Amino acid sequence: MLNWLLPENIADILPSEARKIETLRRAMLDQFRLYGYELVMPPMLEYLDSLLAGTAKDRDLYTFKLIDQLSGRTLGLRADMTTQVARIDSQLLNRPSVTRLCYAGSVLRTRPQGLHATREPLQIGAELYGHAGLEADAEIADLAVASLALAGFSEVRLDLCHVGVVRALLASDARAQKDEARLYNLLRAKDLSGMDEITRNYAPATRAALLALPQMYGDVGAIARARAELPPLPGIARALDELAALAKGRDNVAIDLADLRGYEYESGVMFALYVPGLPNAVARGGRYDDVGEVFGRARPATGFSMDLRELARLLPGAQRTSAIRAPWGDDPGLRAKVAQLRSQGEVVVQALPGHEHDQDEFDCDRVLVQDTVNTGNWIIKG
Repeated sequence: MLNWLLPENIADILPSEARKIETLRRAMLDQFRLYGYELVMPPMLEYLDSLLAGTAKDRDLYTFKLIDQLSGRTLGLRADMTTQVARIDSQLLNRPSVTRLCYAGSVLRTRPQGLHATREPLQIGAELYGHAGLEADAEIADLAVASLALAGFSEVRLDLCHVGVVRALLASDARAQKDEARLYNLLRAKDLSGMDEITRNYAPATRAALLALPQMYGDVGAIARARAELPPLPGIARALDELAALAKGRDNVAIDLADLRGYEYESGVMFALYVPGLPNAVARGGRYDDVGEVFGRARPATGFSMDLRELARLLPGAQRTSAIRAPWGDDPGLRAKVAQLRSQGEVVVQALPGHEHDQDEFDCDRVLVQDTVNTGNWIIKG
């Protein structure tokens, strides 16, 4: 086996792609800070029971595991950073006030979450703790849309869902509660034949509502349809009210009451962001008030995350950076001029002897030469 081959769905990021990703990362983190979000850097690995606390059941399947040589305990390589940030808010910061945190870093997964997806996404996201009102959900959704705008995506569709609709239906029917996990999977897949089969012994009202949910998607008119067709349960009414409030005044909003990815830890409004040219969501977020409880401090929480590598893949190739080519030498004037230009933010590439015409990622559209005729100073020529 060739010793330079990498595992399946693991790949190096080469200069032009790395430049796109890093430009996006810096711009988004700067934007998060403008909204008042503080940067945190969780570790790549930690004890498995902490890493998986409060997460969806399939997170264990996606997590690489190893034995700690020091403690003998099982460690996990993070497959997602949301729980880690919740732990930081709950146990390390322990603030009574609203806390806004953001993060960016690689996560590792045992298997890809898509046909061409990487097993090492570069996850970036923001989380807001300490406020249970819809204002927090609105801020997070606004920030997610604004982050995609930074990447040049002006046509962003915001899909809204609410886990409270299905939970209210299941709470009203003991037979349906026993099939909870399977029901959520069928709803997400919009598997109408599977739904028809599994709901045959449910209460008629529950069965009718569950069969209607996969077809309740589209524009905000889907909310009115849901009010008319779903049972008048308090949990459903509250969920639909929250969806209507969050959708109000927004452009390009869609409702999908069966888009229930992450239902195991989400507790309220959920959203997904879509851009032209990609069938899958480029960002997902929502409310997950119950996650912090496993760390001993339940806090209202909402947030979103996205994969910068996937996002950068959708963008056109990065433009080569303008640079100045300079000769290599130990002339004090040359060294001083190069240092001055770099301090001013100019990219100066010094050509090593014998490599004066090598090509690289930089567009050396200017050259540093010595004015030997007049002053002897080093000057830039275009």
